[in-house]
Amino acid sequence: QVQLVESGGGLVQAGGSLRLSCAVSGSISGANALTWYRQAPGKQREYVAVIFSGVRTNYARSVKGRFTISRDNSKNTVYLQMNSLKPEDTAVYYCNANFDGVNYWGQGTQVTVSS
Repeated sequence: QVQLVESGGGLVQAGGSLRLSCAVSGSISGANALTWYRQAPGKQREYVAVIFSGVRTNYARSVKGRFTISRDNSKNTVYLQMNSLKPEDTAVYYCNANFDGVNYWGQGTQVTVSS
């Protein structure tokens, strides 16, 4: 089965930046979509950003203009560059890969933004 491992989370001050990585145990060029989600304490999981096989991207309104999703097919890795971080960005961030209509999830990485 496909495995995903997130990394790059940590503690950062408001206004700072972090880059998250998601390593996929398969060729991401074969993925229909690579997506980032997040879940804050006491809240349900929410969509953050997606990149499709043709490099087309989409972002949630709450992060548009601040976050950038990208991928490196040679490393089978998807990234989430997060700039101008706010305390409300604090959450566990998860990556998801869709292969042939099947979704695979990573374990998540914690991002904490202090004010």
